Amino acid sequence: MAKPDCMRRKPRKLAMIMAASAAMIVAGAGSSPARAQDADSSVAAPPSNSLALVNQIQAMRDQMQQMQGQIEVLQHQLQQLQQTGKDQYVDLDSRIGKLEHAQPAQAGSSAPATPAAAPTAPASAPAATPASAADKAAAQAEFDAAFKSLRSGNYVDSARGFRAFIDKHPDSPLVSNAYYWLGSSYQITQNYQPALAAFQTLLRKYPDNPRAAETQLRIADCQIALKDYAAARATLQAVVKAHPGTSLEKRARDRMQDLPAPSGAK
Repeated sequence: MAKPDCMRRKPRKLAMIMAASAAMIVAGAGSSPARAQDADSSVAAPPSNSLALVNQIQAMRDQMQQMQGQIEVLQHQLQQLQQTGKDQYVDLDSRIGKLEHAQPAQAGSSAPATPAAAPTAPASAPAATPASAADKAAAQAEFDAAFKSLRSGNYVDSARGFRAFIDKHPDSPLVSNAYYWLGSSYQITQNYQPALAAFQTLLRKYPDNPRAAETQLRIADCQIALKDYAAARATLQAVVKAHPGTSLEKRARDRMQDLPAPSGAK
């Protein structure tokens, strides 16, 4: 007996429904990895944003450090101008004093009094003055040349110039400043070990230098760059203790906040 048409169509319709269901399942399975990948990418986005923020902060710190170096250069130039004006005033005052002393001697002397004009031996003492003045001028010129290289951004040349100046003029009053700018030249070019040595030499030999306190912060910066965090913390704590209530204390405390926690600290 033949089956009715409706009975024949049911298996075919059922097969079509099952095929459509299978297609939906396959489509859903294929879309789930994409959604999971999108979810993973959305979760992974914050670390990249955080890294970009860290890089921006580091770049700002580097820029601030470079600006601080430029400010120090300008301060040094101002000090040089002030010292030059002071030296010129002292020299002028000395010459006026010599003229004032020479005039009474000439007024009280007579023409026949040759013995008074005879002494020539003491004249040998002032003869040494031009030589020492020439040496001082030469040393100043060498220092200025190294400093000019530093100011123009030629840090390698400035480091060589200050190193040569220190070796050639160890007794010059400019040596302490030469050590400071030598360390700064090394630090800017990220040669932290020789920079640290120059700054430490400055503090050891010239503890009364006006830049001694700033040098301590430079030492801490070099120690941080060399990842010697324990030494950097000790250096910064010394600055805080020696300069309470000053901008140096604040700068030292700011640096300490950026240091990793000491090992073993909870």
